[in-house]
Amino acid sequence: MKITDLKCTVLGGTPIVRITTDEGLSGLGPIESYKPYLKPHVLFYRDIILGEDPTNVERVMLKIRRLGSFKPWGAAVSAIEIALWDIAGKAAGLPIYKLLGGKVRDRVRVYNGAIRFQLADQSPEAYAENMARMMASPEGFSIIKQGIAFHSHMADRVPGFFYGDPHPIRWHANRGLLTERGLKHVVACVAAMKEVMGDKVGLALDCGPGWTLPDAIRLAEAVAPYNVMWLEDLLTGDYTPYVNPQLYRDLTTRSTTPIHTGEQIYLRQNYKDLIEMQAVNLIGPDPCDVGGLAELKWVAEFADLHGILIAPHGTGNGLIGLAALVQVCATLPENYIAFEYPIGFTDWWADIVVGLPNPIVRDSYIDVWDRPGLGIELNPEAARPHLQPGDEDFFD
Repeated sequence: MKITDLKCTVLGGTPIVRITTDEGLSGLGPIESYKPYLKPHVLFYRDIILGEDPTNVERVMLKIRRLGSFKPWGAAVSAIEIALWDIAGKAAGLPIYKLLGGKVRDRVRVYNGAIRFQLADQSPEAYAENMARMMASPEGFSIIKQGIAFHSHMADRVPGFFYGDPHPIRWHANRGLLTERGLKHVVACVAAMKEVMGDKVGLALDCGPGWTLPDAIRLAEAVAPYNVMWLEDLLTGDYTPYVNPQLYRDLTTRSTTPIHTGEQIYLRQNYKDLIEMQAVNLIGPDPCDVGGLAELKWVAEFADLHGILIAPHGTGNGLIGLAALVQVCATLPENYIAFEYPIGFTDWWADIVVGLPNPIVRDSYIDVWDRPGLGIELNPEAARPHLQPGDEDFFD
């Protein structure tokens, strides 16, 4: 079998990779929905992998893996890897989890990261009301993650929040020392959410990046009474092209609240110091950024050797990414907690994907399905009306 083409389209804001072969099999790979600009970057790899046997996943990946980088620039490589596994599973007549060593669990726990509701404002009352709405979601999430501080609009909408000049939070990240008022505001919002949640649902906090080490230590101490599940990306993280494991170790050794990072990290080599130094309590690699499914599993097992837990990231990975997360998380060791549940970001996404259960989530779990490859497909006839101009041949 040989690769005959590599294609990429953007469906409803979500980039999708498709690899075709001379035997009629094809594979799908997802890219986070926030990255439609990566389509040309995906196509850069086309000529490199043409003619290769897609079932030799590692051999193909050795040709392109070193050409990626930290989020977002490892996304193209990661999507290609997932598409290769999809083809390999279909060729073998097996789900991907069988090719990765088999199931450890028959169902995988997920946590809420993508089913969100607009906050009325940045007040503690708004955070409490928002949390109540997420708890009422029919998925019955046992863990809910909420953005606070520099992973929210607090920096630019709460007066006197920090000693810095606030910027829009997307690409120019806010960073700096919090004022006393700012730190108290964050803690008040956490307290308000926990008042609603009680001990029925775990609260995880997406915090940054952008905190200074002294503020991060103060926050960890202040929220200790609330039994928060983790504090994510306080120092570095989302779209940060480095890790700073020593700073994280300084924080983790001072905190009784679990410390978490890793969604932006590309490849096992860039997890090595973070894990070997036991610099955090949890890691959150994203299969669509770390280098793919096999890469994520390697990182998870290496973390398990060092007593570090794993809660994979995935909020923007769409329904193709959901299938990929189900496959790999079924195989992970017992340091696995839950993965961040992604959704289709337009109403019609559920209509173009074939193979997902209905409902997908029951009581915070997804049953692992047994169909070959990813176990899902796109319906070409339903998807064609949503293709961008110039991509009419995506399914050919």
